[in-house]
Amino acid sequence: MSTRLAIRNGRVQSLDRALEILELLASNGQEMGATELARRLEVHKSTTSRLLATLEQHGLVERNAGSEKYRLGYALVRLAGAVVAELDVARVARPLLQELAERTHETVNLAILQGDQVVNIDQIAASHLVVNVNWVGKQTPLHSTSNGKALLAFLPEAERRRVLSGSLKRFTPRTIVDRATLEKQLRRVVEDGYAFTLEELEIGLNAVAAPVRGHDGRVVAAVSVAGPSYRVTPQRLSELGEMTRETGDAISRRLGYRERGGNG
Repeated sequence: MSTRLAIRNGRVQSLDRALEILELLASNGQEMGATELARRLEVHKSTTSRLLATLEQHGLVERNAGSEKYRLGYALVRLAGAVVAELDVARVARPLLQELAERTHETVNLAILQGDQVVNIDQIAASHLVVNVNWVGKQTPLHSTSNGKALLAFLPEAERRRVLSGSLKRFTPRTIVDRATLEKQLRRVVEDGYAFTLEELEIGLNAVAAPVRGHDGRVVAAVSVAGPSYRVTPQRLSELGEMTRETGDAISRRLGYRERGGNG
């Protein structure tokens, strides 16, 4: 089949059909055979069989050896779990993010690690603020953001070294691009319980951030407070850092995390 025939209206036909198979298996509620699926898709059985073989290879469908019929595979649980985990963190955190925004009178973000970048999944601004920049859904660098540093600091050492093995991009004159200096600051993050940036991503923007832990103790997100440098001053970093750390700890407890040695 030519590329011109395989792609219609910017959509890949075979991918469309593979997704239709998953939707049919999900909505049908029981196993379906290749013949029935081909009929529902209005394509040749051989085409459906090839699509099923590919989906099976990736664990997205499973074949019942006895009936030769197919059902959804457990790889979908893993994929769905990643999305559900993000939604759960955001849902649990939101009221505490709102409280932090009102306490600090600044913009609060919740972010997670996505590959070697930070992606913001929720944002709350204090009621009196008019915020022009919506960071939700945006990816930002790890080394030049407070959320990124909070996530970096608690990565396993081998993973952190891998992330920092390449060159660090300079965004402003204050961006830390020396790995030794950054590593030293990350050790301080672990000790203090919060990270900070001073005009390292954008001139005039300062921020602090603290980790959020899941029930198993693993850092799953970071909460930050950010604002213009004339409000989020170096003199306020300690105060804002403590408030942010307290919020991160509160979200962690709601996610089921209990510190070692605690009373539960």
